[in-house]
Amino acid sequence: MNAQRPDLRRPDGQPVRVLVVDDEPTLAELVTLAVRYEGWEARAVHDGATAVRTAREFRPDVVVLDIMLPDFDGLEVLRKIRAETPRLAVLFLTAKDAMEDKLAGLTAGGDDYVTKPFSVEEVVLRLRALLRRSGVAESGAGASIVVGDLVLDEDAREVTRAGTEIQLTATEFELLRFLMRNPRRVLSKTQILDRVWNYDFGGAANIVELYISYLRKKIDTGREPMIHTMRGAGYVLKPAG
Repeated sequence: MNAQRPDLRRPDGQPVRVLVVDDEPTLAELVTLAVRYEGWEARAVHDGATAVRTAREFRPDVVVLDIMLPDFDGLEVLRKIRAETPRLAVLFLTAKDAMEDKLAGLTAGGDDYVTKPFSVEEVVLRLRALLRRSGVAESGAGASIVVGDLVLDEDAREVTRAGTEIQLTATEFELLRFLMRNPRRVLSKTQILDRVWNYDFGGAANIVELYISYLRKKIDTGREPMIHTMRGAGYVLKPAG
């Protein structure tokens, strides 16, 4: 059985539009790729003036917006954009040393923020929640991923196998979600590190082996295995049987 990815779309059926604003091209590209993986449209720009102009032309449903930009900061970008689109949803990207007096502005009006460094999976999760909360997108297939008798609920962050609930840590949940979004596909350790851990994660690849072993104990123990090792290639999750 193929994974059922929740299909979040505009109420008119068109794909969600996301504008990514960050002066680090590599980071902007990573976020853009993750957004397109969801089936959404995306554009990336690297300064405030271009962001304001692109927002007017592209008419995004949500903006991923870095606070620190080369011309003017993200709060000023937001002010200019919202002058024309008052209800536009925004997810801010902030540095760890962001000033406290700016944090109050980040959460105003139901907006959200993530702190660098972050995983792109976390950004997508926050975007989904923000889009649903703002009412600009609807889920066409529910927020569950299903592979065989394994079900992962993205909203409730719950996992069951054959109806039995399985308790996972946050990292185990993210790892399982990535595996379930790619059923029957062999995923290398490098791919898993890039998607589950921070984009610039510098740790040893054996952390993947460790967390795969944790998942196996919880998902496969006493049952027909779903998580398989492909020697020299990586790991694959597929329905039992």
